[in-house]
Amino acid sequence: MSELKEIVVNGQRISPVLPEHIKNYLIDIDGTICEDIPNEEPERMETAALFPDALETINRWYDEGHVITFFTSRTEAHREVTERWLNRHGFKYHGLLMGKPRGGNYHWIDNHMVRATRYTGKFTDLVEKVKTIQVFEE
Repeated sequence: MSELKEIVVNGQRISPVLPEHIKNYLIDIDGTICEDIPNEEPERMETAALFPDALETINRWYDEGHVITFFTSRTEAHREVTERWLNRHGFKYHGLLMGKPRGGNYHWIDNHMVRATRYTGKFTDLVEKVKTIQVFEE
């Protein structure tokens, strides 16, 4: 994994950051890299159909030095089947976070730079676009 840069502000260390050229990808599983399977049907997780280009794109990002963490609404009870599925398909990743809140409409608030990309059916290279976003009033 990439080296974190130590940051000092007013003589105090704060949370380290990745180098600017490295992205810290948090990637959903159901409906993003494979067919959308609800937690209520875990028997389908083992055989979930992989979406085209997801494996190639994510593994390329990993090989380029980016940090890959899967962040899923699946529960801890689904960890074993999820890890088995990811490994069987050959995904390279650094971490797996279970228990993401369900229901979508996410609004992430953080003191670090956050960029969000909505998956709409095809994994490709990311491109720069200007969009309107919500920010805190100054």
